[in-house]
Amino acid sequence: MTLLASLALLVWLVLILLHGHFWQSGPSLAAARTADATSGGTPAVAVVVPARNEASVIVATLRSLLAQDYPGRYRVIVVDDGSSDGTGALARELNDPRLSVLDGTPPPAGWSGKLWAVTQGIAGGLGDGLEPGGEADLLLLTDADIVHDPRHLSALMAWAEPGDLDMVSEMVALACDSLAEHALVPAFVYFFQLVYPFAWVNDPLRATAAAAGGTILIRRRALVRIGGIAAVRGALIDDVALARAVKRGGRIWLGHSDLARSVRAYADFASIWRLVARTAYLQLRTSPLLLVATMFGMAVTFLVPPLAALFCDGLARVSGVLAWVGMAWSYLPTLRRYGRSPAWAVALPAIAAFYMAATIGSAVDYHRGRGVRWKARDYPGTVG
Repeated sequence: MTLLASLALLVWLVLILLHGHFWQSGPSLAAARTADATSGGTPAVAVVVPARNEASVIVATLRSLLAQDYPGRYRVIVVDDGSSDGTGALARELNDPRLSVLDGTPPPAGWSGKLWAVTQGIAGGLGDGLEPGGEADLLLLTDADIVHDPRHLSALMAWAEPGDLDMVSEMVALACDSLAEHALVPAFVYFFQLVYPFAWVNDPLRATAAAAGGTILIRRRALVRIGGIAAVRGALIDDVALARAVKRGGRIWLGHSDLARSVRAYADFASIWRLVARTAYLQLRTSPLLLVATMFGMAVTFLVPPLAALFCDGLARVSGVLAWVGMAWSYLPTLRRYGRSPAWAVALPAIAAFYMAATIGSAVDYHRGRGVRWKARDYPGTVG
């Protein structure tokens, strides 16, 4: 146990000191004055919202988008992706000339439902699709459960325009009200930062690429360069796949934002389990070897420190205590972002165990032939 505890301590020293400062829970998109957003002109923007059975949230989302203070031209295109709960009708009732509501068609073979809906929104809502002469210079791809501060679009444009960035994406504020959300939502963000350190994503000299699918502002030229959404058509982890494609020939930025928030609630632990299990094994490329290696790495990193601290003595205990302290300390900035008690930091090993179990559950589902089920659609296990 002494060897494992010492290894865990070494891992935490490397993560804290050399892993892109992932623990800092930054950077954040700041609200921008209209003048800041317009200093380089006001490019036209098309906002594309794929929506499938989102009747409970779609009106709030669209009202927030239609209330943006952005001074340039912008349109909102909703694609009703086969909803059975009246999502499309509720959107049409808003009756705003800047809003178009399209009836989506079922996805062709090899496409995820969301990305096919996004593609229809781009092509149908903009008329010319991705061909030269289309009316929008940039596209904001946003989920149907995201509510936007009136300053949000201006802030995104103020960040994207001066650096001529090809993509700007944010980890929006997630709902954190139920006990399950208190325990697991900040950790979801923390682990995302651990896998994709934002500083590395934003460094054009590093290959690390990621995006957060809640809001992605992307230039049409970048979509043209990669071959449109079709380049990632089968991806269920579509935000990361799109970011990788764009970063190969352009610049991207990923940060946090308090100007957009998700209103989708996860009332219990089972619902968060399903969220994680949906794509966890796909993230590991459905490889049993990667699964074993990942579980071993997480066990050493998150489980060995408390076990050594509580049940060992000597060097093993000292190493375990120091690693556990470093782990907890690294979690504090994320807890502060979500207004949670610092006491949750001590529980990070137990929280990590939940995510490990959900990942193993994801693998079991895949190998039992269950594939992925999301938004009342079944996807073959090979879609990644």
